[in-house]
Amino acid sequence: MKPHSFPTMTTDEDAEAFLDQDLSNLDFTSFRPLTWESEPKTARVNMRLPQPLIDAVKARAAERGIPYQRLICEAIERAVRL
Repeated sequence: MKPHSFPTMTTDEDAEAFLDQDLSNLDFTSFRPLTWESEPKTARVNMRLPQPLIDAVKARAAERGIPYQRLICEAIERAVRL
C-alpha cells in the first residue's frame, strides 16, 4: 500500500483533524526533531557561570567547530525536548 503524504497544517485545528484519522499508512522516516536554530534570536540570557565551566564549553564548541553560544542553545533545547 502506498504511504500517504503529510498535508501542510497552519492551525491547531488542522493538526487535530489530521491526527484524528488513521495514521497507520504514513511514513514517519522523514520527520526531524524540532530545533530553534532557524528561529530569529529575539531574547537575551545573561547569567553568571564559573570560569572553568565557560572554558569547558568553549573548548567543546571548538572541538565541534561551532560557536560556543550555539552549543549552549543545543544544551537548552535538549533540556526542554519532550
